[in-house]
Amino acid sequence: MNKQIGLSVLAVAAMIFFPGCGNNSGSPTVKIGLIAEISGQIPAVGASCRNAALLSVKQINDAGGIDLGGKKYLIQLLVEDSASKADQAAVVTQKLITQDNVLAIIGPNSSGNALPASEIAEQSKTVLITPWSTNPKTTINAKTGTPKKYVFRACFTDIFEGRVMGKFCHDTLKAQKAAVLFDVATEVFKSQAELFRKSFEAAGGKVVGFETYTTGDKDFSSQLTKIRNAGPDVIFSPSYYTDVSLQVQQARRLGIKVPFVGSDGWSTPELIKMCGKDCEGFYFCNHYSADSENPATRDFVAAYKAAYGTTPDDVAALTWDAFGLLWQALAKSGSIDDREMLRQRLSEGQSYKGVTGSIVFLANSGDPVKGAVIMRIKDGKFVWSSDSQP
Repeated sequence: MNKQIGLSVLAVAAMIFFPGCGNNSGSPTVKIGLIAEISGQIPAVGASCRNAALLSVKQINDAGGIDLGGKKYLIQLLVEDSASKADQAAVVTQKLITQDNVLAIIGPNSSGNALPASEIAEQSKTVLITPWSTNPKTTINAKTGTPKKYVFRACFTDIFEGRVMGKFCHDTLKAQKAAVLFDVATEVFKSQAELFRKSFEAAGGKVVGFETYTTGDKDFSSQLTKIRNAGPDVIFSPSYYTDVSLQVQQARRLGIKVPFVGSDGWSTPELIKMCGKDCEGFYFCNHYSADSENPATRDFVAAYKAAYGTTPDDVAALTWDAFGLLWQALAKSGSIDDREMLRQRLSEGQSYKGVTGSIVFLANSGDPVKGAVIMRIKDGKFVWSSDSQP
Protein backbone atom coordinates (compact mmCIF):
# COMPACT_ATOMS: atom_id res chain seq x y z
CA MET A 1 0.00 0.00 0.00
CA ASN A 2 1.19 3.50 -0.78
CA LYS A 3 2.32 5.21 2.45
CA GLN A 4 0.18 8.31 1.92
CA ILE A 5 -2.89 6.22 1.16
CA GLY A 6 -2.22 4.19 4.30
CA LEU A 7 -2.08 7.34 6.44
CA SER A 8 -5.30 8.64 4.90
CA VAL A 9 -7.03 5.36 5.73
CA LEU A 10 -5.74 5.70 9.29
CA ALA A 11 -7.23 9.18 9.63
CA VAL A 12 -10.58 7.97 8.29
CA ALA A 13 -10.51 5.06 10.75
CA ALA A 14 -10.02 7.52 13.59
CA MET A 15 -13.17 9.38 12.53
CA ILE A 16 -15.18 6.16 12.28
CA PHE A 17 -14.33 4.83 15.74
CA PHE A 18 -14.16 8.24 17.43
CA PRO A 19 -16.40 10.61 15.45
CA GLY A 20 -15.30 13.59 17.55
CA CYS A 21 -11.80 13.39 16.07
CA GLY A 22 -12.99 14.61 12.71
CA ASN A 23 -15.40 17.39 11.92
CA ASN A 24 -18.30 17.09 9.53
CA SER A 25 -20.56 19.50 11.40
CA GLY A 26 -19.21 22.75 9.99
CA SER A 27 -18.26 23.88 13.50
CA PRO A 28 -14.97 25.82 13.89
CA THR A 29 -12.02 23.57 14.63
CA VAL A 30 -8.50 23.57 16.01
CA LYS A 31 -6.08 21.31 14.13
CA ILE A 32 -3.71 19.25 16.29
CA GLY A 33 -1.15 16.80 14.91
CA LEU A 34 -0.19 13.44 16.40
CA ILE A 35 2.95 11.51 15.42
CA ALA A 36 3.15 7.94 16.72
CA GLU A 37 5.21 4.82 16.03
CA ILE A 38 2.24 2.91 14.66
CA SER A 39 4.35 0.62 12.49
CA GLY A 40 7.99 -0.38 12.62
CA GLN A 41 10.10 -1.48 15.58
CA ILE A 42 7.77 -0.60 18.50
CA PRO A 43 4.13 -0.76 17.32
CA ALA A 44 2.79 -1.30 20.85
CA VAL A 45 4.11 2.16 21.74
CA GLY A 46 2.36 3.72 18.75
CA ALA A 47 -0.90 1.95 19.51
CA SER A 48 -0.95 3.18 23.11
CA CYS A 49 -0.16 6.71 22.05
CA ARG A 50 -2.85 6.79 19.37
CA ASN A 51 -5.47 5.24 21.69
CA ALA A 52 -4.90 7.82 24.42
CA ALA A 53 -4.88 10.66 21.88
CA LEU A 54 -8.21 9.60 20.38
CA LEU A 55 -9.72 9.26 23.84
CA SER A 56 -8.55 12.72 24.93
CA VAL A 57 -9.87 14.38 21.79
CA LYS A 58 -13.16 12.50 22.05
CA GLN A 59 -13.62 13.71 25.62
CA ILE A 60 -13.11 17.32 24.56
CA ASN A 61 -15.38 17.09 21.52
CA ASP A 62 -18.12 15.19 23.35
CA ALA A 63 -18.26 18.13 25.76
CA GLY A 64 -18.86 20.46 22.83
CA GLY A 65 -15.26 21.43 22.22
CA ILE A 66 -12.66 23.55 23.99
CA ASP A 67 -13.64 26.98 25.25
CA LEU A 68 -11.48 29.73 23.80
CA GLY A 69 -12.53 33.24 24.70
CA GLY A 70 -16.12 32.21 25.33
CA LYS A 71 -16.49 30.26 22.09
CA LYS A 72 -16.37 26.47 21.65
CA TYR A 73 -14.05 24.86 19.11
CA LEU A 74 -13.90 21.19 18.15
CA ILE A 75 -10.54 19.45 17.92
CA GLN A 76 -9.51 17.92 14.60
CA LEU A 77 -6.79 15.35 15.20
CA LEU A 78 -4.48 14.55 12.29
CA VAL A 79 -2.63 11.27 12.88
CA GLU A 80 0.70 10.44 11.22
CA ASP A 81 2.85 7.31 11.45
CA SER A 82 6.60 7.81 11.96
CA ALA A 83 7.12 4.08 11.25
CA SER A 84 9.78 4.22 13.99
CA LYS A 85 12.15 5.88 11.50
CA ALA A 86 13.90 9.20 12.04
CA ASP A 87 13.58 10.29 8.42
CA GLN A 88 9.88 9.45 8.32
CA ALA A 89 9.34 11.35 11.57
CA ALA A 90 10.96 14.40 9.98
CA VAL A 91 8.82 14.10 6.83
CA VAL A 92 5.48 13.87 8.66
CA THR A 93 6.44 16.68 11.05
CA GLN A 94 7.10 18.94 8.09
CA LYS A 95 3.82 17.86 6.49
CA LEU A 96 1.75 18.58 9.59
CA ILE A 97 3.26 22.04 9.95
CA THR A 98 3.43 23.29 6.37
CA GLN A 99 0.63 21.40 4.58
CA ASP A 100 -1.90 20.68 7.33
CA ASN A 101 -1.18 23.88 9.25
CA VAL A 102 -1.66 22.33 12.69
CA LEU A 103 -1.47 24.56 15.74
CA ALA A 104 0.67 22.07 17.69
CA ILE A 105 2.02 18.52 17.57
CA ILE A 106 1.98 15.74 20.16
CA GLY A 107 4.74 13.15 19.64
CA PRO A 108 6.80 11.39 18.49
CA ASN A 109 7.57 9.12 21.46
CA SER A 110 10.91 7.43 20.89
CA SER A 111 13.88 9.78 21.20
CA GLY A 112 15.25 8.66 17.84
CA ASN A 113 12.07 9.99 16.24
CA ALA A 114 11.53 12.93 18.58
CA LEU A 115 14.97 14.44 18.02
CA PRO A 116 14.56 15.17 14.26
CA ALA A 117 10.91 16.13 14.75
CA SER A 118 11.84 18.58 17.49
CA GLU A 119 14.44 20.25 15.27
CA ILE A 120 11.84 20.91 12.57
CA ALA A 121 9.25 22.10 15.09
CA GLU A 122 11.77 24.50 16.61
CA GLN A 123 12.82 25.89 13.24
CA SER A 124 9.16 26.27 12.24
CA LYS A 125 8.21 27.87 15.57
CA THR A 126 5.55 25.26 16.23
CA VAL A 127 4.85 23.78 19.66
CA LEU A 128 5.73 20.09 19.97
CA ILE A 129 5.14 18.07 23.14
CA THR A 130 6.70 14.62 23.20
CA PRO A 131 5.06 12.22 25.67
CA TRP A 132 7.88 9.66 26.07
CA SER A 133 11.21 10.98 24.75
CA THR A 134 13.58 11.02 27.75
CA ASN A 135 16.78 11.98 25.92
CA PRO A 136 18.03 15.35 27.24
CA LYS A 137 18.94 16.45 23.70
CA THR A 138 15.30 16.49 22.61
CA THR A 139 14.65 19.84 24.27
CA ILE A 140 18.14 21.33 23.84
CA ASN A 141 19.32 23.42 20.88
CA ALA A 142 22.31 21.50 19.50
CA LYS A 143 24.04 24.65 18.25
CA THR A 144 23.68 26.87 21.30
CA GLY A 145 23.27 24.36 24.13
CA THR A 146 20.29 26.37 25.37
CA PRO A 147 16.70 25.11 25.80
CA LYS A 148 14.56 24.97 22.69
CA LYS A 149 11.67 27.43 22.90
CA TYR A 150 8.93 25.39 21.22
CA VAL A 151 9.70 21.83 22.39
CA PHE A 152 8.36 20.31 25.61
CA ARG A 153 8.04 16.85 27.13
CA ALA A 154 5.58 15.19 29.51
CA CYS A 155 8.16 12.74 30.88
CA PHE A 156 11.31 12.94 33.01
CA THR A 157 14.73 12.83 31.33
CA ASP A 158 17.44 10.18 31.15
CA ILE A 159 19.50 12.19 33.62
CA PHE A 160 16.90 11.60 36.31
CA GLU A 161 16.18 8.03 35.23
CA GLY A 162 19.85 7.04 35.20
CA ARG A 163 20.31 8.48 38.68
CA VAL A 164 17.22 6.65 39.96
CA MET A 165 18.24 3.24 38.59
CA GLY A 166 21.90 3.50 39.62
CA LYS A 167 20.91 4.37 43.17
CA PHE A 168 18.16 1.71 43.25
CA CYS A 169 20.50 -1.08 42.15
CA HIS A 170 23.17 -0.11 44.68
CA ASP A 171 21.07 0.90 47.68
CA THR A 172 17.95 -1.27 47.37
CA LEU A 173 19.17 -4.35 45.51
CA LYS A 174 22.54 -4.12 47.36
CA ALA A 175 24.48 -4.73 44.15
CA GLN A 176 28.18 -3.95 44.31
CA LYS A 177 28.98 -4.90 40.72
CA ALA A 178 26.82 -4.20 37.68
CA ALA A 179 26.98 -4.91 33.96
CA VAL A 180 25.25 -2.91 31.23
CA LEU A 181 23.94 -4.19 27.89
CA PHE A 182 22.51 -1.61 25.49
CA ASP A 183 21.78 -0.69 21.88
CA VAL A 184 24.57 1.71 20.93
CA ALA A 185 22.69 2.77 17.78
CA THR A 186 19.69 4.06 19.75
CA GLU A 187 20.45 7.46 21.24
CA VAL A 188 18.16 7.18 24.23
CA PHE A 189 19.57 3.85 25.40
CA LYS A 190 23.15 4.99 24.93
CA SER A 191 22.31 7.97 27.13
CA GLN A 192 20.60 5.83 29.77
CA ALA A 193 23.51 3.39 29.86
CA GLU A 194 26.10 6.11 30.35
CA LEU A 195 24.07 7.90 33.02
CA PHE A 196 23.39 4.65 34.88
CA ARG A 197 27.13 3.90 34.97
CA LYS A 198 27.84 7.37 36.33
CA SER A 199 25.13 7.06 38.99
CA PHE A 200 25.98 3.51 40.06
CA GLU A 201 29.66 4.32 40.46
CA ALA A 202 28.86 7.54 42.32
CA ALA A 203 26.84 5.44 44.78
CA GLY A 204 29.90 3.28 45.42
CA GLY A 205 29.38 0.43 42.97
CA LYS A 206 31.56 -0.80 40.11
CA VAL A 207 30.48 -1.38 36.50
CA VAL A 208 32.32 -4.53 35.43
CA GLY A 209 30.84 -4.86 31.95
CA PHE A 210 29.66 -2.26 29.43
CA GLU A 211 28.52 -4.19 26.37
CA THR A 212 26.83 -2.89 23.22
CA TYR A 213 24.80 -4.21 20.33
CA THR A 214 23.14 -2.65 17.28
CA THR A 215 19.46 -2.25 16.44
CA GLY A 216 18.14 -5.43 14.83
CA ASP A 217 20.64 -7.79 16.47
CA LYS A 218 19.12 -11.05 17.73
CA ASP A 219 22.18 -12.88 19.03
CA PHE A 220 23.60 -11.47 22.28
CA SER A 221 25.64 -14.52 23.26
CA SER A 222 29.04 -12.88 22.78
CA GLN A 223 28.18 -9.88 24.96
CA LEU A 224 26.45 -12.04 27.56
CA THR A 225 29.43 -14.40 27.77
CA LYS A 226 31.67 -11.45 28.62
CA ILE A 227 29.15 -10.27 31.19
CA ARG A 228 28.95 -13.74 32.75
CA ASN A 229 32.72 -13.89 33.07
CA ALA A 230 32.79 -10.45 34.74
CA GLY A 231 30.55 -11.71 37.54
CA PRO A 232 28.06 -8.84 38.08
CA ASP A 233 25.38 -8.82 40.76
CA VAL A 234 22.86 -7.23 38.39
CA ILE A 235 22.52 -6.47 34.66
CA PHE A 236 21.08 -3.14 33.54
CA SER A 237 19.39 -3.46 30.15
CA PRO A 238 18.06 -0.17 28.78
CA SER A 239 16.35 -1.76 25.78
CA TYR A 240 13.00 -1.86 24.05
CA TYR A 241 10.68 -4.63 25.17
CA THR A 242 11.25 -6.39 21.84
CA ASP A 243 14.92 -7.09 22.75
CA VAL A 244 14.62 -7.83 26.45
CA SER A 245 13.06 -11.28 26.18
CA LEU A 246 15.81 -12.49 23.84
CA GLN A 247 18.52 -11.13 26.12
CA VAL A 248 17.07 -12.77 29.21
CA GLN A 249 16.45 -16.13 27.55
CA GLN A 250 19.95 -16.26 26.10
CA ALA A 251 21.42 -15.23 29.46
CA ARG A 252 19.68 -18.11 31.19
CA ARG A 253 20.99 -20.57 28.60
CA LEU A 254 24.50 -19.32 29.39
CA GLY A 255 23.96 -19.95 33.08
CA ILE A 256 23.55 -16.30 34.10
CA LYS A 257 21.23 -16.22 37.09
CA VAL A 258 21.55 -12.63 38.31
CA PRO A 259 18.54 -10.33 37.85
CA PHE A 260 18.07 -7.90 34.98
CA VAL A 261 16.76 -4.39 35.62
CA GLY A 262 15.50 -2.01 32.97
CA SER A 263 14.42 1.45 31.94
CA ASP A 264 11.10 2.77 30.63
CA GLY A 265 11.73 0.96 27.33
CA TRP A 266 10.39 -2.13 29.15
CA SER A 267 7.07 -0.55 30.05
CA THR A 268 4.60 -2.08 27.59
CA PRO A 269 2.68 -5.19 28.73
CA GLU A 270 3.91 -6.84 25.52
CA LEU A 271 7.13 -7.51 27.45
CA ILE A 272 5.32 -9.93 29.74
CA LYS A 273 3.79 -11.77 26.78
CA MET A 274 7.19 -12.12 25.13
CA CYS A 275 9.31 -12.78 28.20
CA GLY A 276 6.93 -14.77 30.37
CA LYS A 277 8.31 -16.28 33.57
CA ASP A 278 11.87 -15.51 32.49
CA CYS A 279 11.34 -11.88 33.59
CA GLU A 280 9.53 -12.69 36.84
CA GLY A 281 10.83 -10.60 39.73
CA PHE A 282 12.72 -8.08 37.59
CA TYR A 283 12.49 -4.32 38.17
CA PHE A 284 12.35 -1.35 35.82
CA CYS A 285 11.92 2.41 36.02
CA ASN A 286 8.59 3.76 34.82
CA HIS A 287 6.58 6.95 34.54
CA TYR A 288 3.48 5.87 36.45
CA SER A 289 1.60 2.99 38.03
CA ALA A 290 -1.88 2.14 36.80
CA ASP A 291 -2.70 1.14 40.40
CA SER A 292 -2.04 4.63 41.75
CA GLU A 293 -4.62 6.14 44.11
CA ASN A 294 -4.26 9.48 42.33
CA PRO A 295 -7.89 10.41 41.35
CA ALA A 296 -6.76 11.59 37.90
CA THR A 297 -5.03 8.25 37.34
CA ARG A 298 -8.02 6.23 38.48
CA ASP A 299 -10.39 8.14 36.18
CA PHE A 300 -8.08 7.80 33.19
CA VAL A 301 -7.47 4.08 33.71
CA ALA A 302 -11.21 3.44 34.01
CA ALA A 303 -11.98 5.43 30.84
CA TYR A 304 -9.20 3.74 28.88
CA LYS A 305 -10.29 0.25 30.00
CA ALA A 306 -13.88 1.04 29.02
CA ALA A 307 -12.79 2.17 25.57
CA TYR A 308 -10.16 -0.46 24.77
CA GLY A 309 -10.59 -3.33 27.22
CA THR A 310 -7.01 -3.14 28.49
CA THR A 311 -4.96 -1.34 31.13
CA PRO A 312 -3.10 1.70 29.75
CA ASP A 313 0.69 1.62 29.84
CA ASP A 314 2.97 4.57 30.57
CA VAL A 315 2.98 5.74 26.94
CA ALA A 316 -0.80 6.06 27.01
CA ALA A 317 -0.68 7.87 30.35
CA LEU A 318 2.03 10.27 29.18
CA THR A 319 0.15 10.93 25.94
CA TRP A 320 -2.95 11.78 27.97
CA ASP A 321 -0.89 14.19 30.08
CA ALA A 322 0.73 15.73 26.99
CA PHE A 323 -2.74 16.53 25.66
CA GLY A 324 -3.80 17.76 29.08
CA LEU A 325 -0.88 20.19 29.10
CA LEU A 326 -1.85 21.31 25.61
CA TRP A 327 -5.53 21.84 26.50
CA GLN A 328 -4.56 23.86 29.56
CA ALA A 329 -2.19 26.11 27.62
CA LEU A 330 -4.59 26.43 24.70
CA ALA A 331 -7.42 27.55 26.98
CA LYS A 332 -5.11 30.17 28.52
CA SER A 333 -3.98 31.40 25.10
CA GLY A 334 -7.54 31.86 23.87
CA SER A 335 -6.46 31.50 20.22
CA ILE A 336 -6.89 28.81 17.56
CA ASP A 337 -3.99 29.88 15.34
CA ASP A 338 -1.42 31.79 17.43
CA ARG A 339 1.50 29.38 17.80
CA GLU A 340 3.61 31.98 19.60
CA MET A 341 0.95 32.68 22.22
CA LEU A 342 0.56 28.94 22.84
CA ARG A 343 4.32 28.61 23.34
CA GLN A 344 4.30 31.46 25.82
CA ARG A 345 1.53 29.89 27.85
CA LEU A 346 3.40 26.56 28.02
CA SER A 347 6.68 28.21 29.03
CA GLU A 348 5.31 30.38 31.83
CA GLY A 349 6.37 27.94 34.53
CA GLN A 350 2.93 26.41 34.88
CA SER A 351 2.05 23.23 36.75
CA TYR A 352 -0.37 20.49 35.77
CA LYS A 353 -1.85 17.72 37.91
CA GLY A 354 -1.71 14.76 35.59
CA VAL A 355 -2.19 11.03 35.39
CA THR A 356 1.57 10.52 35.82
CA GLY A 357 1.67 12.87 38.80
CA SER A 358 2.26 16.56 39.26
CA ILE A 359 4.09 18.11 36.30
CA VAL A 360 5.87 21.39 36.97
CA PHE A 361 7.68 23.35 34.28
CA LEU A 362 10.24 25.86 35.41
CA ALA A 363 10.20 29.10 33.47
CA ASN A 364 11.74 28.79 29.99
CA SER A 365 12.29 25.04 30.25
CA GLY A 366 10.64 22.25 28.29
CA ASP A 367 11.66 19.64 30.88
CA PRO A 368 9.19 19.03 33.72
CA VAL A 369 10.15 18.48 37.33
CA LYS A 370 8.47 15.20 38.26
CA GLY A 371 9.05 11.86 39.93
CA ALA A 372 9.43 8.25 38.77
CA VAL A 373 8.21 4.88 39.97
CA ILE A 374 10.00 1.57 40.24
CA MET A 375 7.88 -1.30 38.94
CA ARG A 376 8.35 -5.02 39.54
CA ILE A 377 7.20 -7.87 37.32
CA LYS A 378 5.27 -10.13 39.66
CA ASP A 379 2.84 -12.95 38.82
CA GLY A 380 2.72 -11.83 35.20
CA LYS A 381 1.87 -8.22 36.00
CA PHE A 382 3.58 -4.86 36.47
CA VAL A 383 3.36 -4.08 40.20
CA TRP A 384 4.32 -0.84 41.94
CA SER A 385 7.44 -1.20 44.09
CA SER A 386 8.49 2.32 45.13
CA ASP A 387 8.44 5.99 44.26
CA SER A 388 11.44 8.19 43.53
CA GLN A 389 11.14 11.94 43.77
CA PRO A 390 13.45 14.53 42.15
